[in-house]
Amino acid sequence: MDRWFSDPEYLLYGITLALFLPCVLFGVIASVRVNTVFGKYSRIQSSSGISAQGYVRNFLLASGVTDIKFAAVRGSLTDNFNPTNNTISLSDSVRDSSSIGAIGVACHEAGHAIQHANKYFFSSLRLKLVPIVNFASKLMWPIYIIGFIFGLASPYTAIGRGFLIAGLVVMGLSMLFALVTLPTEFNASKRAHDYLKTCMSKEEAAGVKKVLRAAAMTYVASFMLSSLQFLRILAILMMGRRRD
Repeated sequence: MDRWFSDPEYLLYGITLALFLPCVLFGVIASVRVNTVFGKYSRIQSSSGISAQGYVRNFLLASGVTDIKFAAVRGSLTDNFNPTNNTISLSDSVRDSSSIGAIGVACHEAGHAIQHANKYFFSSLRLKLVPIVNFASKLMWPIYIIGFIFGLASPYTAIGRGFLIAGLVVMGLSMLFALVTLPTEFNASKRAHDYLKTCMSKEEAAGVKKVLRAAAMTYVASFMLSSLQFLRILAILMMGRRRD
């Protein structure tokens, strides 16, 4: 039992086990909260009466970005910006709504479009990481399934270490992507809020900020979980090396 406190790899593994459920709970709370906050502010209409898409067009124009296309996407909170074709897709619950929640979500996506136009470092880096992370993610589940079914994911054999190292690389890439996503998302929200403060009342802008802050916490939760998985695999590998 003493080794759980004296050996760094066992201590690290114990910490990842202890933090797993709190991190999962934080992720669930963040997901529930973003829907709750958006639901609340989707019932509060902007005094201007301008639709979310109208605000986006004005925001882009004020930022000197004029080559953005628009598309519709089904669902709720499925809004996104695609940098490969310069398209902002707005969902049914956002596009034509003039609610505080819809305007905040739509202008956040406009923030991403402006980042792309201005070659914002973190958004450019995230775009470059997308194909690498997608490829690595496709390999992740086969690696885990094969490793655990055949008992190969053991830190005490050369083959097992190979599987664990592969898993560590995949989780490391996921963690890096989640880390780069944080400043990208926070910056897009800041751009949106800074613009909306100039054309909304103080109370309306405060509501937008709450919606954007709630959405940002889901990205924090994603980073926490990917970091925890990375550290857990690292600790298992370190255990195997100590035994050798």
